[in-house]
Amino acid sequence: MRADRLVATLLFLQERGRVTVPEVAAELEVSERTARRDLEALAASGIPVYSQRGRGGGWSLVGGARTNLTGLTADEIRALFLVTSPLSATPELRTTLRKLVRALPPTLRAQAHAATRAGVVDATDWSRNAVTADAAHRTALQGAVVDGIRVRLGYAGVGKPAGERTVDPLGLVAKAGVDYLVAGTEKGLRTFRLSRVTSVEPTGEPVVRPPDFDLTTAWRALSGAFQDGMHAVSARARVHPDTLALLQRFLGGRVRVGGPLPDGWTEVWVDGPAAKALAGHLAGLGAGVEVLEPPEVRQWLARIGAELTGMYAGEEPPAPYGR
Repeated sequence: MRADRLVATLLFLQERGRVTVPEVAAELEVSERTARRDLEALAASGIPVYSQRGRGGGWSLVGGARTNLTGLTADEIRALFLVTSPLSATPELRTTLRKLVRALPPTLRAQAHAATRAGVVDATDWSRNAVTADAAHRTALQGAVVDGIRVRLGYAGVGKPAGERTVDPLGLVAKAGVDYLVAGTEKGLRTFRLSRVTSVEPTGEPVVRPPDFDLTTAWRALSGAFQDGMHAVSARARVHPDTLALLQRFLGGRVRVGGPLPDGWTEVWVDGPAAKALAGHLAGLGAGVEVLEPPEVRQWLARIGAELTGMYAGEEPPAPYGR
């Protein structure tokens, strides 16, 4: 911890040129006694730091000596600072970036400051719900991945109560704004959505890593299997022009648009994980979409329609389609 403070003190000196003990204490949030001791330690270690007493005095680097960051271009520095913002950076990251800014040459320092102000990350969705509630678990899992420590993971699957399992954390993946853990389990590699993690407890045992494990390759295999499942059933349908954009917004890449039909509607193919699930997705679009085939999807849509009619029009409804 003291080494970290000494580096921060040195960079603060470099930025200001001359500093006082109270300024160092306030900047690093330590006592004046600790700040003075750190400055004296820098001088004793051979760093060209000297003190000057009296009015206008303070601590300075002899001859304006500087530490330098080598190997960073202006474009690389801009890219680094663009990925941070006041809302997205953790306290540790903000401290690191503050030190980095001080170590940059003056000609690049202004660009770094400008880059941090060029973007903002809003940590809530459109329902005003926080999407970063898993931040504490993310930090714990990042540490487990880096340190190679097995953990007991509390996890609540979709529609299931939280349970606990022991896993080998192998890497974290962010896909479309959602974070996932790739981990080894008794049943092989699995993915866990961080927003469903309820607890992380390190076991102290080393991670068992599969031979030749590569996170990118593993993620492609795991996500590819999931994506294939989302395209297990395909339906051919006709869509009203006013509904086509809404259908594409709802189902994205699972919609393939064909050509226009003689009646002005558009032919499409829509994919889903199962006939029932696909019918449920399409039912909300009402008469704006007509499924032409396969019969299984049409039957599920008819059943959903009968349930809604029975519920809202006073007729006897059939058994709920979800059962």
